[in-house]
Amino acid sequence: MTAYRLAASAEMLFLDLPFAERVRRIADLGFEVEIWDWTAKDVDGLAASGATFSSMTGYVTGTLADPDGAAELLRTAEQSLAVAERLDCPRLNVHGTGLDGRGLPVVPAEVVTPAMWLAAARTLERLAALGERAGRVFTLENLNTAVDHPGTPFARAADTIALVEAVGSPHLRLNLDLYHAQIGEGNLIELVQRALPLAGEVQVADVPGRCEPGTGEISHPAIAAALARLGYDGVVALEGWASGDPVAALEGFRAAYAPAA
Repeated sequence: MTAYRLAASAEMLFLDLPFAERVRRIADLGFEVEIWDWTAKDVDGLAASGATFSSMTGYVTGTLADPDGAAELLRTAEQSLAVAERLDCPRLNVHGTGLDGRGLPVVPAEVVTPAMWLAAARTLERLAALGERAGRVFTLENLNTAVDHPGTPFARAADTIALVEAVGSPHLRLNLDLYHAQIGEGNLIELVQRALPLAGEVQVADVPGRCEPGTGEISHPAIAAALARLGYDGVVALEGWASGDPVAALEGFRAAYAPAA
């Protein structure tokens, strides 16, 4: 049997329901739950929901590659760690720069200089040290710049892999988002093979449209088979919209990634 577990983002499913009810619905269907920005959430209510939280956003504001932005990212990461403790959430997700409400970079960068690479690596080293002291793991997510996040630095999976390898800490891992990677880089099976030793979790959605498996061009069963063959034992999370009924979308996700005998 494969050992990985399935999760789903409460930010993108059951959108007609209050947030706490979304969390309960996803948990009741047998999935772990992922959330984004905790500052607008009833954290006590989420903690009392009985859900198993898999991942949450690990900062509120800040960036990786400039001194003021890095200090702000680390400051708000400490606040996020305190919330993760209350939710018993093991992984906290970060990006190359802060993103606004539309997913656009707060500090866009069309060109990433060598100095920015060094500053980002140093910031991530400090972030990993925070995670180690708290017994949590920060994950660095790859994004796409063609559709969802134009101008985001350190966005490609190749970039996030390089940074995580440079830091070399078990408290900084990849959030390997295969939806973003398909748009930005493709060649997903080889990417999984390359990145999986560094991965803290894997996120999926189909392309185009960012909906559940089976609605686009990605061969999710082939990815599931590769994860099983490689012995992946972490979380595979649906970070995507429902093309129709969210329960049907989650069942489609479960069918595509169901642990195989």
